[in-house]
Amino acid sequence: MTVCGLITKSQEPVPLQSISVDVAVQGFVADVVSELRYKNEEKAAVEVTFVFPLDDEAAVYAFEGLIGGTRIEARIREKKQAQQEYEDALSEGREAFLLERETNTSDIFICSLGNLPPDGEATLKLRYVQALAPEPDGAVRFVLPAVLNPRYTPQGSEGDTVTKGILRVPRGELPYTLSLSATLESSHGINRVESKCTLVPLRFTAEDRTAAQVSLAEGHQFDRDVELLIYYEEVHKPSAVLEAGKPGAAPGSLMGNPALLVTLYPSLRCASKPGLNTTGEFIFLLDRSGSMDCSTDYNSSDAPPRIQSAKETLILLLKSLPLGCYFNIYGFGSSYDSFYPQSVEYTQQTMSESLQRMKDLEADLGGTEILEPLKAIYSQAGREGHPRQLFVFTDGEVSNTDEVIAEVRRHSSSHRCFSFGIGEGASTALIKGIARAAGGSAEFITGKERMQAKALQSLKKALQPVATGISLRWDLPSGLEAVLVGSGPQVIFEGQRSLIYAQIRGQHQSSGASEGAVVLQYIFQDQTFTDTMKFPLQAQERDRLPVHRLAAQALLQELDGTGEKDEEKQRQALETSLSSGVVCSQTAYVGVNTALGQPVQGPLIHRDVPHAYYSAAMPQVMKKRCRRAAPCSAAQSAPIMMFSVKCKSATLDSDQCLFSEAEVLTPKKEEPPLLRLVSLQNADGSWVLDSGLADLLGLSEAEISSKAPGQVTPTVWATVLAILWLHSKAAEQSDEWQLLEAKALRWLQGNAGSRLADCVKTGNAVLGSTVSPQTFGL
Repeated sequence: MTVCGLITKSQEPVPLQSISVDVAVQGFVADVVSELRYKNEEKAAVEVTFVFPLDDEAAVYAFEGLIGGTRIEARIREKKQAQQEYEDALSEGREAFLLERETNTSDIFICSLGNLPPDGEATLKLRYVQALAPEPDGAVRFVLPAVLNPRYTPQGSEGDTVTKGILRVPRGELPYTLSLSATLESSHGINRVESKCTLVPLRFTAEDRTAAQVSLAEGHQFDRDVELLIYYEEVHKPSAVLEAGKPGAAPGSLMGNPALLVTLYPSLRCASKPGLNTTGEFIFLLDRSGSMDCSTDYNSSDAPPRIQSAKETLILLLKSLPLGCYFNIYGFGSSYDSFYPQSVEYTQQTMSESLQRMKDLEADLGGTEILEPLKAIYSQAGREGHPRQLFVFTDGEVSNTDEVIAEVRRHSSSHRCFSFGIGEGASTALIKGIARAAGGSAEFITGKERMQAKALQSLKKALQPVATGISLRWDLPSGLEAVLVGSGPQVIFEGQRSLIYAQIRGQHQSSGASEGAVVLQYIFQDQTFTDTMKFPLQAQERDRLPVHRLAAQALLQELDGTGEKDEEKQRQALETSLSSGVVCSQTAYVGVNTALGQPVQGPLIHRDVPHAYYSAAMPQVMKKRCRRAAPCSAAQSAPIMMFSVKCKSATLDSDQCLFSEAEVLTPKKEEPPLLRLVSLQNADGSWVLDSGLADLLGLSEAEISSKAPGQVTPTVWATVLAILWLHSKAAEQSDEWQLLEAKALRWLQGNAGSRLADCVKTGNAVLGSTVSPQTFGL
């Protein structure tokens, strides 16, 4: 399935009138109510389907529609029963809808709404709960997606793919509106909220700043994702929330018992210094499909193509690797290739060879087929003493998501996987799924965000040991017991958020105790750590039950994601889905209006709905534009739950770009100074005193040499100057060069001798900087 929004049977869109979104965020959990209004402006009825994207960690729990003045509410059923009820209703001329998960992926939901009368309106209300992830700086990120990229179907798979042109109107004249309001809660306090969109100023609704409200300013043009970055006080402090069960649900069931959510976002107290681990096999898998030539941000005139950003990121990653490890670089599209037949040792020679080859990488491999290169990687045995770390960079999506995740999971015991979704439409099911399957972490890069900082954050995780031996101990009054929902986290990274769910069973027999506690214990670098989180036994009463539904979602992901036809697990998944209202692979929502209605008369027809485009004065921001019309044209992102168009074409094996280089030209930009400095660094961490370094420092090579302290080698002097430059000229990008600096400092410790302090003092004078000697361990 490749289209989003309210569409007709022939995949044409029905005009969108308005979107209204209400969000309740508590800690790392968001509860969302989204209402969308469409209108059939034709004089004949249409049979319509609603297709919409959701985050992989989101759980739909309610859906209703007001279609042509008739209200239909959803009921969850086993899938075959739901499909039969829907077909029976349509055959009788009654309004109906069918809501189910798309086959082979979990982040697209499809709702067949049946017959929309001529000139009739469809108002669709969707409720879902979602677990939120933190950014590297600690912000909790909520995103309302504007688009979902088209799925690419690998050769030999069933189904067809993308794309064709869409009617465009000038930006600012879109015929639909968006309103969004959010309430925020945190027991540790709220600091601020940031967004790329214009917001009404944050208003605190509690004196202790534990509650607040924020909303979008009027007139927002929904041509990009709506993103809220929420900054909490004491964000790394663990917390626990107890939520009361659903009234009337069976005692002992997941929904009938109170549910506990334990949130862990640790800042590990004995984290190793970055880069100390010199072992490992690092494999970088880069998407080189045609859409990687698209801009990273269509609303900016200076945003680079995705492939360029990815190449710069790979340079930083390669330069940051420690001597003695092994590495390889793969590119994939409709086919795949690799720099070396198998991973090679990281030396000055292999690093230089790889950097030279990296310069020639282009987005020239057609579609997005990731399964075959993964199989090729896994077919090679790992190296003893060098644990495998896989880094995947992609902007695309595949139709065989579940198959890809299952392949990664089959090899989870032999590697960790770190994944990166590039652009607004990256599949959360794919990106999060493969990271979760192999004990890694997932990151998403949208708009003007720099990929480099997030990639280096993940490399730091790969170079550091993780917290293992995780165990939970429950301290509860007599008569109560806690039962873990799912398996819980097996490893914890520095700075990675983990959510742990549990049922609280039994009857509280003591009237004295009003608190319970959960004790977390884990091992990090051969030391044992303990955290205790207390929580009141008076459970919070909530109509929407977000904790229960997220617990059900986590359990269903575990049960559905086994890739096996285990009857007991399938039975448990079906019972969990039916009781919680969270859709899984075996269930669907069906809604049928039982009031009498007349059969639909006349043919079904369709019409276009406009998307925004920039005027003729649009900056020439892209060398090429993507053929994927909705998500990949400059500033043409569709509104939420809108669409990208699907067509049958003879060229579907490639997602190359629509325009040639002659049509949209981009002047070549000078390499950023930081990247220039990084490119000059040797594999061992040192820099050579040459004309390239001298040009960057703004001095002549002779002048630099003449000011070096006595009895200091040119390489030591150059390396000190390079580190001083990083701290004085690129401090705001320190997340990108910390590992590079760590290598350089280790090299200096073994080569600078007693003259290091003189070098730092003289270097500060030469560059006009004031970097502390403590930076060099002095």
